[in-house]
Amino acid sequence: MARAGATVKMVRMAVYAIGDVQGCDRTLGRLLDRIGFDPENDRLWFAGDLVNRGPASLGVLRRVRDLGDSAVAVLGNHDLHLLARAAGVRERSSKDTLEEVLATPDRDELLDWLRRRPLLHRNGDFVLVHAGLIPAWTVDEAAALAAEVEAILRGPEPERLYAAMQRKKRDWDPSLNGSKRLAAIVRVMTRVRVCTEDGQVHEPFTSGPDEAPEGTRPWFDMPDRRSTDHVLVTGHWAALGRRLMPSVLALDSGCIWGRELSAVRLDDRAAFVEPLAD
Repeated sequence: MARAGATVKMVRMAVYAIGDVQGCDRTLGRLLDRIGFDPENDRLWFAGDLVNRGPASLGVLRRVRDLGDSAVAVLGNHDLHLLARAAGVRERSSKDTLEEVLATPDRDELLDWLRRRPLLHRNGDFVLVHAGLIPAWTVDEAAALAAEVEAILRGPEPERLYAAMQRKKRDWDPSLNGSKRLAAIVRVMTRVRVCTEDGQVHEPFTSGPDEAPEGTRPWFDMPDRRSTDHVLVTGHWAALGRRLMPSVLALDSGCIWGRELSAVRLDDRAAFVEPLAD
């Protein structure tokens, strides 16, 4: 209890959302210093793709895991690729930088922690998801679909999901079931950049929105998008860059491509950037 007449300092918790780290641990450490991150009072939201392409995926995994309840990280396509590789379901890519993670003595603990991360996280008006949502989905529907995938990932046979991800890409249809349904959900939440006129994911496309193929547009610009009642916090689209829009905070600012790692404080949308240091 404070003594009479003493000034009590009120500490306000801040939530910072951070774009794709992709193994750039030194840059992440510098960004956390820049924002003055206090794990006792602040929270971090990571928009997926903690690992791969950069030099220190192991360091990033350990750093974020050790933050405990101070950090939330959703799964991105590179995180799922790591899990699939570790399970022997997917082959090594020529651009992978995951060998240190796969060889470390604590790999099983780290991979178990990773597969228990959510595909989608929401708190109040904010929704964290790696890539985005198709226009047909409300946030409630997307959260329920993400929970279907998470149940498999956290269950005794996560290989079911990894194998499903290897099969031919399928458009979303609510009548899908089994592995086809799981793969379609993951494809939307970890891969979407632009959508076709009928609201489906268009792949492969990695360029900027001005170069979107004819008959497509960015997922967040789709007419009648049913998730506009929330603010979606995303990564994945480096060519889009950091864009702070009324209902979307896009945070992949291309750190792994030599640009910068971005953070945004959710309550006032203040942006913080750290140039690539790795």
